[in-house]
Amino acid sequence: MDANLPHFWETRYQNNQFPWDLGGPTPVFARLAAQGQLLPGAMMVLGAGRGHDARLFARHGFAVTAVDFATAAITAMQTLADPDYPLEIVQSDFFALPVTFNGRYQYVLDYTSFCAIQPHRRGEYADLVARLLQPGGQFVTLAFPIGTRAGGPPFTVQPDAIIDLFATHGFALQHRESPPDSVPERRPYEELLILAK
Repeated sequence: MDANLPHFWETRYQNNQFPWDLGGPTPVFARLAAQGQLLPGAMMVLGAGRGHDARLFARHGFAVTAVDFATAAITAMQTLADPDYPLEIVQSDFFALPVTFNGRYQYVLDYTSFCAIQPHRRGEYADLVARLLQPGGQFVTLAFPIGTRAGGPPFTVQPDAIIDLFATHGFALQHRESPPDSVPERRPYEELLILAK
């Protein structure tokens, strides 16, 4: 089954096979939000899944757009939505987002969507992030899973390669860390990267 097709991800959700979902906000992102390391602004969450991180940032004053193309993920986001902190929920292949989204965001947030796409589409993904962001905007990603294992999804990533790829699209590294608050079993396999356009 082709991981580039919505049916692949819909089947995973329908069969309760979504191990990437932590059941709540990503701890690293929760720390960034709580400590004010990212100032509230417009944020796009790509491959938002059930929307835990999207809701987290909405609660911290961000204007959040959450995109996924699996119907079950969209339904979960709608069901779990907090009316006091609304989200813009969009069902779409993020590669097919219309030009009306271009330049709307100060932040693009990623966790487990970059590793879900076929590696040959990573340049296309960097193009997407560049067009969504305003000048000076930031791509905030928890790069996972770091390694060289063949196959996927998830397809392994290398943080240096991500930095180099985004540099060719006009981004500069602003922050890099191996987060001490990563989920313990993922800690050796992820790094936080913040790159500015």
